[in-house]
Amino acid sequence: MQKVGAVVVTNVNTGEILAMASYPDYEPGLFYNGISNEKYSEYNTNPLNPLHNRTIQSSYAPGSTFKMITAIAALETGVTNTVEKINDNGPYILSQNSKYKPSCWYYKDYGRGHGPLNVSGAIEKSCNYFFYEVGTRMGIDNLEKYSRYFGLGQKTGIELYNEKSGTLASKSAAEKKGRTWGAGDMLSAAIGQSYNDFTPVQMAKYISMIANGGHSIDLSIVKSVVNSDGTQVPDSEIRQFTNQKLGIEPNEVENLQIKEETMRAVLEGMRAVTEGESGTARSIFSDFDISVGGKTGSAEVTGGDVNAWFVGFAPFEKPEIAVIVVVENGGHGYYTAEVVREVIAEYFGMNMQYVNEVMSAEHETEQFN
Repeated sequence: MQKVGAVVVTNVNTGEILAMASYPDYEPGLFYNGISNEKYSEYNTNPLNPLHNRTIQSSYAPGSTFKMITAIAALETGVTNTVEKINDNGPYILSQNSKYKPSCWYYKDYGRGHGPLNVSGAIEKSCNYFFYEVGTRMGIDNLEKYSRYFGLGQKTGIELYNEKSGTLASKSAAEKKGRTWGAGDMLSAAIGQSYNDFTPVQMAKYISMIANGGHSIDLSIVKSVVNSDGTQVPDSEIRQFTNQKLGIEPNEVENLQIKEETMRAVLEGMRAVTEGESGTARSIFSDFDISVGGKTGSAEVTGGDVNAWFVGFAPFEKPEIAVIVVVENGGHGYYTAEVVREVIAEYFGMNMQYVNEVMSAEHETEQFN
């Protein structure tokens, strides 16, 4: 089966987008002097839709890559702490009268639960049972609040047309579908399913904020704008200009102060994903020279297919970049971890053998209208 997907790479401290790729792609040079009717028709009739920018125009359920949000919300609202261990002993029972008894993927595969896990261990092992429980304790309103803080379910404001806002699981999302929010919806939302549907660029902002300690950032493809007199245009002025051109209303989100203890527990869980004995991506990064924090995700979609995610950042000790990869119908997120590894290796020059660098550059000035 031919795969399609997207990759986004960001500077976790500044929000600068270092790379964006949507696959399958097209030849942008063909549009410079006017693309032929034949080639344009070829692109338009391709069922894989190469002219569609999946980084900002497609949204996907995040699956288990969402579990760090659930963990943060649970810790910050006090429904659990960094040392409590929740015992995954099999199917999760909502109530004695409930016929709905979801279970962790581990139970489905091995016939037993993960056993007692704290929050870091639950991220490492991607234990659904743990997140069912803390999600039930906190409720959807708290989960929605922290999800919005990390930029999910809303446009990032990147300087490109046609960015999709995605959908965040919430009571209002259920109402728009003509449904009433229920306990089963909460379980699904806590593990990144339900109505959760995010663009890769939103996921890039979320993981960048995880990597930088929970500090809010604005994503941008514009590094700087310099006036003709050599002075630099303030970032706030650039943001205001692009928001006006794109018709984007600035998001009013409460500035949450995430505790260091919370972030440390979540980050350690992400490091264990790539380094721990039970880490779901351990084999991919076991011989890698740079420490990586990450998370696999496998999200079910209509028709029984499974989209594959891997989200990661590096170096773990002093994060510089975040890398987000999603592959439609890609199966387990484990497979996309290989792409993230290659991107990180390239960024840090691990694949470099010989580079002939051109040090000269020409100055170019453009005027805003």
